[in-house]
This record gives sequence, C-alpha cells and structure tokens, in this order.
Amino acid sequence: MPAHRRAIIAGLAVAPWALRPHGVAAMPSSFAPLVRQVAPTVVGVAVTQFNGQARPAPPVLSQTRPQRQDYAGATAVSRAAGSGFIVSASGIIVTNNHVVGDAQRIIVTLDDGQRLRARVIGADQLTDLAIIKVEAGRALPRIAWGNSAHMQVGDWILAAGNPFDLGTSFTAGIISARGRQIGDGPFDHFLQLDAPINPGNSGGPSFDMTGHVIGVNTAIVSPSGGSVGIGFAIPSNMARRIVDALIAHGSIPRGWLGVSVSDLPTGQPGVRLTRVDSSGPAGAAGLQPGDIVIAINHLPVNDASALIRAIASVPPGTVEHLRMDRDGRLFDLSVTVGRRPAELGSD
Repeated sequence: MPAHRRAIIAGLAVAPWALRPHGVAAMPSSFAPLVRQVAPTVVGVAVTQFNGQARPAPPVLSQTRPQRQDYAGATAVSRAAGSGFIVSASGIIVTNNHVVGDAQRIIVTLDDGQRLRARVIGADQLTDLAIIKVEAGRALPRIAWGNSAHMQVGDWILAAGNPFDLGTSFTAGIISARGRQIGDGPFDHFLQLDAPINPGNSGGPSFDMTGHVIGVNTAIVSPSGGSVGIGFAIPSNMARRIVDALIAHGSIPRGWLGVSVSDLPTGQPGVRLTRVDSSGPAGAAGLQPGDIVIAINHLPVNDASALIRAIASVPPGTVEHLRMDRDGRLFDLSVTVGRRPAELGSD
C-alpha cells in the first residue's frame, strides 16, 4: 500500500468523533424514531411485463442505474421489483421511470402489507422519474419534501427501499458529494450517497434527519452488482419540480433554445455554441455558432450540462436574459424559450 494511503487510513483511525465543530449534529444514537416516522410513506413496487419472448435479467453495470431487481424466467413473463414513496394522500406515488416504464401490471405494497394495483399517470425518461396511482379507499400517509440545496457533504441521510424484493429496508449514510455527473444524460446532477443501495432500491427516497425527502435513489456504481457505498439520488428540488409537472400535465413541457454546446477549456467561463438552429429560438434572437454563453439571468454558466438544465427547467415562453461573448465582445441578449421537441436528446 502506498505510504500516503497508509497515512490517510491511520489518520481516520484516530478519534474520528473527538472533534465536532459548533453547530454540527452528532451521530444519532438511534435511527429508530426517524424510521417509525417515515416508514408508512415508503412502498414496494412489483412489476410484471408480458414480453412475447423470454428476456434475460439485465446486468448491473459498473456505473449505471441499479435497475430494478429483475426476475426473468424461461417464459415470456418477467417480474421485477422497485421502490417508491407516497406524495399525495389520494395515492400518488413517485418511483423511477425505469422501474415502471414498460410494465403491463404494477402492484404496490404499502407499509401495512396491503397490496394494490397501480397505474402510471406520468413519466419523464430524461430524469428517470415517474408517478403511479393507487386507489386505497382512504387517505394515505405522505412524505414531506425537503430542500436538497441545503444538504451539505457530510450530512446524515436515511435511504429507504425494497432491495432484492425483500421488503422495505432502511440504510444510513452521508452525503458524499453534490452535483455528480455520471454520463447518464444531460440532466445529471446527482447527490452521491454512501448508504447501501442495491437492486430493488430504485425509486426509493432518501430522508434528512428531520424526515424530509431530499433525494430519489436512482443509480449506483457497482462492479459486483451490489452496493459498494457509491449511490446516486436525484436531488429533491429537481424531483419535486418534475413530479409537480407530471401530476399537472402527465409530461414535462421543457424549454429549448435550438443549439448544441460544448465546454470550454478548464478555467474558462461559459460554454460555446457549436450549432445554432436557424429556425429555433436562439437563431431567431441572432445567436451564432462560436458565440459563448457566460451567464443566464446573471447566474454564471460553468458547463454545457448547466446550460441545458437551466433552459430545460423553465416552461416554453419564458424570456431568458443571456450574457454573451462574441469574438471578445460582450453583449446582453434576451431569448424567448421555445418548447423542446420530444425527439431531442440533449440540445
């Protein structure tokens, strides 16, 4: 083992809880009160797909979504398990799109063991979020959303889900990093968690220590197929926006500029426009290939993904104010955002 690695390990072994800055919470003596508080809002999601042909269970790749736990046999029927959480007393449940996206039959298991048929009422492939609905005949307990922007690296979290279809389980950990991009798409902006997350946890919530949902568990790094302490959750601030739009519309009307962009060399602010659709909003506003977007509404644009997220997060018709650089000349420009065509991937 290299000397610097030995030094790090040795350093971690010396009184890790000896010093605690003022105002920082101590390690909880027990998570049991929090589990009792939030457990009624967590559900298991069982999916059946009638394929017409046998389908092998998909592998868990080294860096990808944990998928659901898939039980494909030698027949044309495959079964899978995922997780979800209740956001409405009327029975609306959040889960991952990859859990229910191709399902013909969905069964939700509530915390008290009641099993209910569910149907998909909205889905968004780009953020991998979906909402399903059950009819329970009674008001169901629901989660409270937290503010993911307030979560800091090192904060405690409690992850919940249905790993390997064993039933609702809870694991504890911390926020390991913020704003992680894992090559999963233009909306990568995950919270990284070290709480164990396994196949079947997809769509489950992560709670802060007050019982508010701060993330939707979605992806893992897993060379072995199980948890290695590197999981990813969609931040609650993004998830809540998407869920509210799905409840209202069933789909997400995203903003669009009609450009392709690329990052600048490290240390240079802004992103470069590599293509401008002459019939799109950016083209109509006079933007050109080679222009550099420095800021949107006075907020710096640091990379291509940030620009894509900023535009896609506002509804069509929104007027965005851009700070631009064209061949060293700075200027300001207003663009009326268009509606993102459904067939587009990332521009």
